[in-house]
Amino acid sequence: MTDLPNQSTARPEGAEPEGEPAVPDLSAPEGDPAAPEGDLPEPPPAAPKAGRDLRAAVGVGLLLAALVIGTLAIGAAAFLVVVIAAVCVGAWELRRAIATKGVAVPVVPLLLGAVGMLASAYLRGAEALVITFGLTLVALLVWRVADGLAGAARDLSASALIAFYPIFLGGFASLMLAAPDGRQRIIVFILVTVFSDIGGYAVGVRFGKHPMAPSLSPKKSWEGFAGSVVTCAAIGSLAMPLLLDGLWWTGAILGAVAAGAATIGDLIESSIKRDLGIKDMGSLLPGHGGLMDRLDSLVVVAPLAWALLLVFVPAG
Repeated sequence: MTDLPNQSTARPEGAEPEGEPAVPDLSAPEGDPAAPEGDLPEPPPAAPKAGRDLRAAVGVGLLLAALVIGTLAIGAAAFLVVVIAAVCVGAWELRRAIATKGVAVPVVPLLLGAVGMLASAYLRGAEALVITFGLTLVALLVWRVADGLAGAARDLSASALIAFYPIFLGGFASLMLAAPDGRQRIIVFILVTVFSDIGGYAVGVRFGKHPMAPSLSPKKSWEGFAGSVVTCAAIGSLAMPLLLDGLWWTGAILGAVAAGAATIGDLIESSIKRDLGIKDMGSLLPGHGGLMDRLDSLVVVAPLAWALLLVFVPAG
């Protein structure tokens, strides 16, 4: 009888039997809690929602507050020097930022005009501020035209912008300082302006969902703005009777107006920076940017605070 052929064929060594699925190695499956922790990638650190170095921002803010309080304690003239220095640095930062687009602003008449406007406002009042502003514009015109007419219209437009913002607007801080109770007025003005940023930041980080101006400042929300208004109104209602013997409700009005003006000032600078393609006006203040990034709200609030305080608490 003929032997039948052997039906089992030899398999290569190490091969799985035909028809039997390979069994995966389950000794350390992906995501198994028993797997060694060192084999898992560490998640990247979460970026702060507000997009700033909060620790540096708070530290610099405290130093600036100490500078303001210290010079105000020394006297009005000492604080005036700080105001002049701050506005000059802010104007220089804005001039340098605009220069990245090939726009030239004459620095000598600009800074001399800044000193003249702020000092004359303190010494001689509102009329002197307006006159020195006009003289500064004339000086900028003459200085620039002396260099030639090519691009003069463009350069003079930028020069007039910086002479007005922040220099002329900053002059209203000098007007407040010149009052008999000027140092108290300055404190109230700074409080209702600074707490706009603090209240907006605290509420916006936690509850902000509806962008206010996404094309200019994506992180600014309507919820944050509401926080600014409520916080500033509360601070104003406390500061007005305590520091100026005014009525609490006038302080609340001042605070609410200051919150709106401070937000507008921030958006104005944001629009300028967007147009120039820069993030900050400078790097002088860690966690804040440049000094102009702190002055943007103050210089817009200053004329409104000066006018409202003049109405609510007439200078003696």
